Parts: sequence; C-alpha cells; structure tokens
Amino acid sequence: MAYETILYEVDGAVATVTINRPKALNAINPQVAGELVQVFAEIAADAAVKVVILTGSGSKAFIAGADIEAMFKMNPVEARNFSRLLQKITTQMESLAKPIIAAVQGFALGGGTEIAMACDFIYAAENAKFGQPEINLGIIPGAGGTQRLPRLVGKSWAMELCLTGDIIDVQLAKELGLVNRVFPADELMDAVQKTAAKIAAKGRVSTRAVKELINYGYDLPLEHALRLEAEAFGVCSTSPDKAEGMGAFMEKRKPEFTGEG
Repeated sequence: MAYETILYEVDGAVATVTINRPKALNAINPQVAGELVQVFAEIAADAAVKVVILTGSGSKAFIAGADIEAMFKMNPVEARNFSRLLQKITTQMESLAKPIIAAVQGFALGGGTEIAMACDFIYAAENAKFGQPEINLGIIPGAGGTQRLPRLVGKSWAMELCLTGDIIDVQLAKELGLVNRVFPADELMDAVQKTAAKIAAKGRVSTRAVKELINYGYDLPLEHALRLEAEAFGVCSTSPDKAEGMGAFMEKRKPEFTGEG
C-alpha cells in the first residue's frame, strides 16, 4: 500500500522501512504511528521478507522523538491512547518473526530511543545520540522507555537517564549495551545491509526461534526458558534446513536454506 510518512522498499529478502519526515527530524505523530502499524503488518504477511532494516530519512535524526506540537494538543485520554498506539508498534516489532536491525544516525530521542530498543539490535553512526528527555517536558516515556531501558542498560542507568533527561553520545550508548556497533556515518547503511543479508541467508525456522527464545525467555526462570529452548531445538530438527545445513557442512559447501517458517 502507499504510505505518506514512511518509505518502504524490499530488496530480495530484506525490507527497509524509513521514517520520512526530515523537516520534522522524523518525529512521530499519530499518522506515522498508524503507518508503522500497517507496514509491520504488511511485512509479517510477506513471506519473501526475512529481515527488516528500520532507519530515518537524512543524517540528522533517526527519530527525534514524538511530535511535541501534536502531543501538546492531546487531552489525557488522547495521550493515553497515543502511548498505547506507540506501545502497540514496539510490541508488534518484538513479536515479528523476522529480525529487525535499527540503523541510527543523529538523534534517537524519546520515542526514537524507544523504537530503536524494540528492534533486535542497533547499529549506529558516530553522530548518533540517545536519551529519554520526556521529563524535561513534564511527562514520562510512553512507548516502553521505563520498561525496556532498564532491561537493556540496568536499573541505575535507566533511572539516571529517565530522571535527568540527559542525552548521551553513541560511545556511552555502546558502553551501556544499548548499541551493538558504531560506524562512520557514510559506512553505516552498508554495514547494516551486509549484516541483514548475512541473517537473511540463514534458515527461517532457526532465525525465528532465536528471536522468540531470546525475547520471551529473557524474563523467565532459567529452568523454564531452557525447556522452551529444548522444544524449539526439536522443532528446528523437523525443518528441511537441518538436513541442508548439516549436509552442506559434511559436504564442505555453502548451505542454501529453503525451509519455511
């Protein structure tokens, strides 16, 4: 379908979603949020897509946050509903049976940090900046920041960032474990696309299993999570990809995975 505030492209097995409001530093308003819900539903239904890249238009911002002008006009019910819509997006992203890589340049603030955290991992340019500055506006994070940030960087750092509203540079974000890798700005997309292609070449069943197990097992008692892993291990053994992967290893050739998942 046609989108007005995002760009959507599919190249082989890799889909790229670009927030496209560069004049507003790609800030999220209700229209952007609604279109993100739609595009991730489209991706979920497209069997050809195996990996997703999420980025922002231009070099100044991934997503500079939620659109403050739009939020200023919201009454309490509208604000709650907007928060729930943003949370729907991040939950939708985490539950998508396809890995999502965030490619972050410039500002990823407020909702930008929250959307990036809902991706499976983050590659960032050297100019990237992260933060939860909502408290400076008299509000709090509303797209999962108070919940995902402590799970990623620890309770103390999440407290400091959410209570001070400070913006951190990419090096500190990497030290905290928020960002996986840092690249010069002109090398970022090449690096993300290379990793996306590498993942897309793996088996669908095992790729989906890894994402689901890490996401859903993380907060479970270890004994329960290990049971889930054993069950998924058995399911992977039913896929044609097991025979292909192990056969290719023994035959000393590169595997060509075709299993559905």
